[in-house]
Amino acid sequence: MVQSLDRSQGRAGSVTAGSANTHGTFTGNRALQIEEPLIFEMGQAGRCGVDLPEPPKVKDRLNGLRRKGEIGLPGLSEPQVVQHYTRLSQKNYAIDMGVYPLGSCTMKHNPRINEKVARLAGIGDLHPLQPVSTVQGALELIDSLAHWLKTLTGMPAVAMSPAAGAHGEMCGMMAIAAALEAKGERAQRRTVLAPESAHGTNPATAAALGFVVKPIPANDRGRVDLAALKAALGPDVAAIMLTNPNTCGLFESEIVEISKAVHEAGAYFYCDGANFNAIVGRVRPGDLGVDCMHINLHKTFSTPHGGGGPGAGPVVLSAALAPYAPYPWIVKNGDTWHLAEDGAKVDGLPLGRLKAFHGQMGMFTRALAYIMSHGADGLKQVAEDAVLNANYVMAALKDVMSPAFEGPCMHEALFDDSFLKDTGVSTLDFAKAMIDEGYHPMTMYFPLVVHGAMLIEPTESVAKEDLDQFIGALSSLTAKAKTGTAAEDFKAAPLYAPRRRLDETLAARKPVLRWKPSNNPPGTDPLKQAAE
Repeated sequence: MVQSLDRSQGRAGSVTAGSANTHGTFTGNRALQIEEPLIFEMGQAGRCGVDLPEPPKVKDRLNGLRRKGEIGLPGLSEPQVVQHYTRLSQKNYAIDMGVYPLGSCTMKHNPRINEKVARLAGIGDLHPLQPVSTVQGALELIDSLAHWLKTLTGMPAVAMSPAAGAHGEMCGMMAIAAALEAKGERAQRRTVLAPESAHGTNPATAAALGFVVKPIPANDRGRVDLAALKAALGPDVAAIMLTNPNTCGLFESEIVEISKAVHEAGAYFYCDGANFNAIVGRVRPGDLGVDCMHINLHKTFSTPHGGGGPGAGPVVLSAALAPYAPYPWIVKNGDTWHLAEDGAKVDGLPLGRLKAFHGQMGMFTRALAYIMSHGADGLKQVAEDAVLNANYVMAALKDVMSPAFEGPCMHEALFDDSFLKDTGVSTLDFAKAMIDEGYHPMTMYFPLVVHGAMLIEPTESVAKEDLDQFIGALSSLTAKAKTGTAAEDFKAAPLYAPRRRLDETLAARKPVLRWKPSNNPPGTDPLKQAAE
């Protein structure tokens, strides 16, 4: 018996080798689209890709905890392992394959020069426990990146150690909490204002630090309702956490007045820097009255994104918050670089370290390579081209789909689902149909302030002809949906992907997180079986 997955039903079943199957081929393969079983299904007992010598006998130090049974790993040869993971990689969509339109995530091209520099001898082989005297160049590199981040944001200080955007948020809000503590206002100012379109990490970060989060509604233009914001300000407010450009892809045109009102109330202005890519080289957040802002190096400065790998989220700080930056700090005495370990102190209480060592060297190197290869004029063009591409998409689709707000956008084009009204096609159906067209869907159902949201961020990396094809695909799908007779086709999508659509509700409520051997008869549903 050969284990396979029924594409037409989206469920596991078993077929006899050589018998008829839904692919119409003996193997279940569709040309270069190889049908691939789970690695556990491929494994054979006793098979191994490497021969290891028998380990020498040593005194047992496991205190009776030695494993008594098989470890449960599949047995495969080396070629089988290589082929398996290569085939899996070919089923993934990636930025190196085509347009990756996720909004609010800035999935831009990672120049290969960044990767080459990050792997240079003396950079790629550094160890965090080396003596400081042996890493002088590394410290200078970090300081150079810090200089450019301060220059581009118009801020006097930067904390380099935060590991990612959410960690940077934590750093910035901890600095605000420390500043309030120093003024004796921490107990009084317990409220953080967050626009309803904020990234979910914003209220989560504030709550994690003991603040009470109060949402601020948007106006009919998709921006913060200034009157509602001013009404919410008071002696209990610690800060506002605002994204600019915001998650609707719009510039907060009243940002200076917002900043002024927040400061007059004695609060601080935290800016979420996730969308800095839209304004880098064009606008300095410090000039807008921002007190602190995290910078996602994997977004604006093109270091690898996602996958749970190493990240970096430096936080720039205003003069009011600079004394509360976490340590260590990089300082230069004469010709020698040092790590200052006595860092920020508030009434004798140090803010302390946020993580071990001083950030992620690979991310710093890639970001600095990106900045230096572009230069001041190139970074300015990055923002301009990102905004141009998004507005090109908006202009081409505004009469086809339904823009969420009137007027031009910034770095991302936001549509609602009203163009699908009475078609029987949902936002999710539309997204699944995009997979058949060869595209990863745009961000769906976010931001929550827009019903059935579809958020597209093409970035500056995409060529016009690629955007034209993407626009053509969305226009074609829209026309098909509006016929009113294609709802079932959309609900069956994707038809051509390696796997069909799952019961997502059941998968979320009763996920199957562990593989178990089974002899499922043909036609059984493993998700349903696991639920039972």
